[in-house]
Amino acid sequence: MSCEVELKLNNKEQKFIINKVARQADSSIWWQEGNTVMLATLTYNPDEVIEEDFVPLVVQYVERAYAVGKIPAGFVKREQKPGDFETLTARIVDRSLRPLFPRNYGYDTIITVMAMSADEESDLQVAAMNAAAACMYMSSLPFAKMVHGVRITRIDGKFIVNPTLSELEKGDFNLFVTGTKDELLMIEYASQGQEEIEIIPVEDVMLDGAPIEQTIVKYKTNEISEDDLIEALKLAQEKIKEGASIYEEALKSFVKEKVEFAERKEVDLTPYIKEIKEKYSDELREIIKHLSKSERDYLLKQFARKVASALGEEENFDAILKAVKEVKREIVRGMILYEGIRADGRKLDEIRPITIETNVLPRAHGSCLFTRGQTQALAVATRGSEMDAQVYANLTDKEEKLEKFMLHYNFPAFAVGEAVRLGPPSRRELGHGNLAKRAIEPLLDPEFDETVRVVSEILESNGSSSMATVCASSLAMKAAKVPILKLAAGIAMGMVSEGDKYAILTDIMGLEDHDGDMDFKVAGTWDGITAMQMDIKLGGISLEILKEALYQAKEARAFILELMENAAQNIKYNEDVLPKSVSFKVEPDKIIDIIGTAGKTVKEIIAKFGITIDLDRETGKVKIYGEDYDQMHAAKDYILNVICKNDKPKIPTFEIGSVIEGTIKRKVPFGLFVEVAPDVEGLLHVSKLNGKSVDDFEEGQKIKVKVLSQSGFKIELALAE
Repeated sequence: MSCEVELKLNNKEQKFIINKVARQADSSIWWQEGNTVMLATLTYNPDEVIEEDFVPLVVQYVERAYAVGKIPAGFVKREQKPGDFETLTARIVDRSLRPLFPRNYGYDTIITVMAMSADEESDLQVAAMNAAAACMYMSSLPFAKMVHGVRITRIDGKFIVNPTLSELEKGDFNLFVTGTKDELLMIEYASQGQEEIEIIPVEDVMLDGAPIEQTIVKYKTNEISEDDLIEALKLAQEKIKEGASIYEEALKSFVKEKVEFAERKEVDLTPYIKEIKEKYSDELREIIKHLSKSERDYLLKQFARKVASALGEEENFDAILKAVKEVKREIVRGMILYEGIRADGRKLDEIRPITIETNVLPRAHGSCLFTRGQTQALAVATRGSEMDAQVYANLTDKEEKLEKFMLHYNFPAFAVGEAVRLGPPSRRELGHGNLAKRAIEPLLDPEFDETVRVVSEILESNGSSSMATVCASSLAMKAAKVPILKLAAGIAMGMVSEGDKYAILTDIMGLEDHDGDMDFKVAGTWDGITAMQMDIKLGGISLEILKEALYQAKEARAFILELMENAAQNIKYNEDVLPKSVSFKVEPDKIIDIIGTAGKTVKEIIAKFGITIDLDRETGKVKIYGEDYDQMHAAKDYILNVICKNDKPKIPTFEIGSVIEGTIKRKVPFGLFVEVAPDVEGLLHVSKLNGKSVDDFEEGQKIKVKVLSQSGFKIELALAE
């Protein structure tokens, strides 16, 4: 029998419908808040236990176009493969629920969340997370707990819990946290840069009896301090506990009877572990010092074969290899906790050697090869026009948007010595690229109107290639002369704990990530944090330990930033390949004159001068791109003449023969461009220099010129001296 449950959370009404739809699934829930509806289902296959050593969980999040009254765009009028937002949302849900599954769970399990109706102001990620968590809580899985997710931002110094999308857009930051009533499980943080308008009265100046005010627009990159982030996380922890408790109370009578699942068949490893510890510990400890994953895996297998041969149990190689890995894990953790050293001999807060090379690719706009230990990222930045921007639309967007900063992360298998073909980007690649993008995006100068694409190619990986991507991408953009206001650096932190004893690690390598209890990535500038991501493996972390880790990460970030600043000062730019552009503004209503009937005029200009043009109808901004500055300026003059052809010139009319003092703005092979009025230039041809050459003059020099002729913006001059 179906049932409806209503509750109030964060001043919003929510409704759950249970046992009405998707009744063949192990558990399902119709989750509704306002006009937003999510259907979450959980199914698993109890007939077959997967013997491979991983949790066979798949989380799917899909959006249907009908949810907002749309028909899918494109030639095929049905939903295609999941977009980036869907993939990243599924990944958030997966990272939040996976820690609840025990290591020996072996049933194929699928959690599916479908967005079936969506309000334009709804946060679909929070909705999907909480619908999936409620569905899992009601399932027959015996280890299911109530997980809850909240998003927090800050507007005018005040924290807002679960903001609407418009409120989130106005906020200083975007913080998404999930957890149970007792512990945090996942954190995603990103700063959001903002323009701030400041109005300053102009003293002693009046207009119609009222003082004149000057408007100044300032841009804030909005890094967050470690202390402020902890305060936001404290609030998130409170709201997660509140939300999880309310959900539990509302749904406890619908929880299915828990099943006893068959655990994976495990061979008793105790005799093997004892044998390895007694006879081979020192040898295994030496193997651990081999840092790369491919080397380590090969040597561990060779070592396991040696042990199997000595015991005469070659047929039990897999079990012996598993025992070797268990002992290896104990050794790694013991060295850290009780000896204060790591497998590669580093101190707990020591960073591996770093080398930085910029513009290693001569034909790319900007590039940087960043190497930290055995992790290496090659970031390549490319500048383009607005036409190169990525067109996208999220489900709740009313119209398409342009993504003018893209960061794509690629992780080929050869980076870890594996023989696997290249393929489409995985969830992990999309997630790591998104994290690096969030770290850098608020630092871009908002006045920069070009499109920028950064590609990070991971050439070698042994610990936090995403944070190497942040460092390499920042410098690649600098090398491409992209106006990035501050450099960002990233560092991966880890933790090992047993009981009350714990150790925080700076710059973790793959071995420590695999055998540790926390994966914690922090990126930012000298002034604070711009992005952060944390996944907990041990079932929660105290905020005091997290605060200690944040401050340790701050010291590491400062060390890396100093190296990056030095590298930035020594960049040799690829001037020959960097794009050239000229920008100017016209009256917005004149943009249509530049375009012409059916685009005829603008096409003629592009063909005539060999340039490309971006036009902004709202601001009247015109931007010309090309390879030759002379052609670009000639195109500018041509455009200004076009818009003045049938209009009164909005420049001074100069008397023919009059002598004016002007300023040399540009030197070209055929003469000088001289500014004779604000933003008005005339051409002083080389033939009118009275026998002098262009080299006899300097840009910025004031000279007297005679007006020979004027036709709109086209002014012909002669040297009057």
